[in-house]
Amino acid sequence: MSIQYVTKETLEQMKEELQHMKGVERPAASRAIAEAREKGDLKENAEYDAAKEAQGILEAKIAALEGALANARVLDESTIDTSKVSILTKVKLTNLKTKKQVIYQLVSEQEADLKAGKISITSPIGKGILGKEPGDVADVQAPAGVIQFKIEEISI
Repeated sequence: MSIQYVTKETLEQMKEELQHMKGVERPAASRAIAEAREKGDLKENAEYDAAKEAQGILEAKIAALEGALANARVLDESTIDTSKVSILTKVKLTNLKTKKQVIYQLVSEQEADLKAGKISITSPIGKGILGKEPGDVADVQAPAGVIQFKIEEISI
């Protein structure tokens, strides 16, 4: 698993989610299995099978989140270099074809939220503008073809 850079807030959210899964959802899954087991023959007990499957999915989610937390590195916004596009920077872009301007913040995959203007550094636009400087033009490979974005400014 690769290192994932996250903000302090996201790290706290990940920890809270893990605690909830372990402290609330895991006991509930165990109870559901126990209740289904009490209903008789396990070979034909769809409720038992469903409860076991739900428990398996929950355990996989817990393992994945524990792995993500183990590989998470907190980014300190005060150390971010705004001379080029990097994670956590806000970038003002101009689409050279439509002349439309947008502002995106580059974040980790887990924090990406297009409605909030946060795009993943692994997204086509994120990959295309990473490392660019103000004035540079980035060719972004999108499903509809290549889009050219001009980097207008970079901030925190």
